[in-house]
Amino acid sequence: MKIALLGAESTGKTQLAAELAAHLCAQGKRAVAVPEVLREWCTRAGREPRPEEQLPIAREQESLVDDAAARADVVIADTTALMVAIYSGMAFEDGELFRFALERQRGYDVTLLCALDLPWVADGLQRVGPEVRDAVDTQIREALARARIPYRMVYGSGDERLRNALVAIDSASPEDERANGSARRWTWSCDKCSDPECEHRLFSLLLDREA
Repeated sequence: MKIALLGAESTGKTQLAAELAAHLCAQGKRAVAVPEVLREWCTRAGREPRPEEQLPIAREQESLVDDAAARADVVIADTTALMVAIYSGMAFEDGELFRFALERQRGYDVTLLCALDLPWVADGLQRVGPEVRDAVDTQIREALARARIPYRMVYGSGDERLRNALVAIDSASPEDERANGSARRWTWSCDKCSDPECEHRLFSLLLDREA
């Protein structure tokens, strides 16, 4: 099984990937968390990549996922080529990169989108501000919707976020969804539903109350 973690900056992807891998390993599964290549690249280079450097970074990200899948039962990708394409799209137009990213994203068994319910934290390198985080989150949702790629939302902090991610994974039926080519509707009654449409209504109500 290949699990993709998507999300804007400061949404806990890296921590969640490590926690999911540790939890599954404790259950006797061979689980591997694949790190984010873009972050490592920016840290090493001390800058953001130029347009011509984006596609090689995306390919390297997916190559690491493939390598991990050859030796593990479960692979948790701390972001995918789609996130490279989304960040590239904030400044550049690159049709080849987006086509590659969407093709690869369809190959994941489960796609989890980390919600914006964690506080934004600056890292001194990539992270620009919470307003950019909102824009990236919107672009992820729009890209997945246009490509008809099903996904689940993940909420909460600490152990709660891990538990919600596990429930979302267990609730997914990847074979059926990929065969249908679209997100299959399903219901899960709780206060932090992983249905993205229900999530939108939930946060709209919260914003109305704060106003």
